[in-house]
Amino acid sequence: MNRSLLFRALAAAALGAATLSPALAQSTWPDKPIRVVLPFPPGGPSDMVIRVLTDKLLASLKQPVVVDNKPGAGGNIGATMVARAAPDGYTWLWTPDTVLTVNPHVYKQTGFKAEDFVAVSMATTFSSTLVCHPKVGVKTLQELVAKAKTSKMSYASGGAGVPGHLSMELLQTMAGFDMSHVPYKGPAPAMQDVLGGQVDCGLLAGPTVLPHVGSGRLLALAVSGVKRSPVLPDVPTLDEAGVKGYQADFGLALLAPKGTPEAIVSRFRQAFVEALKSPEVVEKLKANDQVVVASTEAEAARSIEASSKKWGEVVRRIKLTVD
Repeated sequence: MNRSLLFRALAAAALGAATLSPALAQSTWPDKPIRVVLPFPPGGPSDMVIRVLTDKLLASLKQPVVVDNKPGAGGNIGATMVARAAPDGYTWLWTPDTVLTVNPHVYKQTGFKAEDFVAVSMATTFSSTLVCHPKVGVKTLQELVAKAKTSKMSYASGGAGVPGHLSMELLQTMAGFDMSHVPYKGPAPAMQDVLGGQVDCGLLAGPTVLPHVGSGRLLALAVSGVKRSPVLPDVPTLDEAGVKGYQADFGLALLAPKGTPEAIVSRFRQAFVEALKSPEVVEKLKANDQVVVASTEAEAARSIEASSKKWGEVVRRIKLTVD
């Protein structure tokens, strides 16, 4: 697939989604529970965010919103399920944007195409935190780089091509060191093995590791975003820590199967955005290192297009491929 067509494909899908009349769609939807497929295991940042919203969505839509975790293949399994689902407004994809911005560049076969989805909203943005088990014996990025150049070390991620993998590969390329990659089926199990000392380090989403940084079970060396984390104000960015120009921010996106009626997409997006913007949700997500964006459909499509271009260049530079 030509990656430069991604934004146009998403935008066209959004514009062409109305297969039912708006009046009919608005009057009949929803009349049964709504399934939101999350292509990663429970416990990760995307899982935390959607579960904060389900009660508010129930109150607004008068139907339960059921989170269906379908992990595997860096998010491809769950995304493929949604791409093949009936476009009736009862199946949605909730995912880190890397499933669309990274996976098509990394995997030879994803099971879906970008144009199989309608971009509904870019909900939040987040960065990752570089953490190591205390037994590793490093407290700064410089110490980690020096040790990795003389010792065999490993890092955990939530799977090939997910933020924790790609961010770490970019860091190693820019800082000139090498660690063995140990992929898991999501950031939560990756974090568990760093906690247990089976893997040395990880560049993992803040919400996954922050409680363990606070307790001292993990040491935070740096954060991947352009700004310091509000919950880790004393931890430098990777740029500040010496890797000039490094930046790796990601987002959580809501998508629908292509062909979902525009009236349904608009109604679900409205309920979703209202839930996201409620003051208690904003504060709760901020405490978990998530910044609420709650974008429009067009803004989400543009964000996905820009991130796809950026990470596609990184993937080609580090020659990252997954069969």
